[in-house]
Amino acid sequence: MANIKSAVKRAKQADANHLRNRSVKSSVLTARKKVLEAISTGNKEEAQKLYSAYSSKLDKASKKGVVPKNTANRKKSRVALSIAKMA
Repeated sequence: MANIKSAVKRAKQADANHLRNRSVKSSVLTARKKVLEAISTGNKEEAQKLYSAYSSKLDKASKKGVVPKNTANRKKSRVALSIAKMA
């Protein structure tokens, strides 16, 4: 454990940030799972509705720095493509 006051504070902040980031990432993965489930069942309207929520969560996660911006855009693009292929 750190002995210096500022190092102790940074360690506490790092733990708090880790928990917050893990929570955000978990909610993004849950939203993605719901969209992919709707796509696999063939429900296009539901998939589009869930995609909107997924896209929003990804954008917020990238804005907070949890997910890189290009990664978020790539993931949104791939899910949007699979929804467009549903016909």
